[in-house]
Amino acid sequence: MYTEDEAYVTFVSRMKKTLEALQSEFSSVRAGRANAAVLDQIRVDYYGSPTPINQIGSIASPDPRTLIIQPWDATALKNIEKAIQASDLGINPQNDGRVIRLVFPQLTEERRKDLIKQVRKYGEEAKVAIRNIRRDAVEKFKKQQKASEITEDDYKIVEKDIQKMTDDFIKDVDSITAAKEKELEEI
Repeated sequence: MYTEDEAYVTFVSRMKKTLEALQSEFSSVRAGRANAAVLDQIRVDYYGSPTPINQIGSIASPDPRTLIIQPWDATALKNIEKAIQASDLGINPQNDGRVIRLVFPQLTEERRKDLIKQVRKYGEEAKVAIRNIRRDAVEKFKKQQKASEITEDDYKIVEKDIQKMTDDFIKDVDSITAAKEKELEEI
């Protein structure tokens, strides 16, 4: 059976992974300026296997609104173009035979509001995941208390600690979400 410290570490680790997943989701939200992270979720069919774009070529940003993808293997150009068109990125790639250019248009007010809604949805999903982790932790310690492995007083202390930890992580989610919303409103 776990000791209290091992169980805490496990639940804290799961909550941290939830925060990391949220930040990863936010990096893929296109904010109107060129950011290579928006390409992280796109996979290209490269010799029969789905491969991330950054493993097929170099990605450069010559100006704030443009990304240039230069594949190391020129035969991958068409597949990269198809993968970008098939994604939900909403940008039409320009292929000149050597490189692919992605020009990020200025966000419209309507698109900006949609992106903010999407960011809030991701934030809510992260909060739900953190609350589920809290529920799992409380149930685990409740089972230990019923099995007389920990006392009722210890259980109350643990429950209070887990709630404080949950509240702290939810505040982190709120601040990360607010920062992304602010970034979307600025542009």
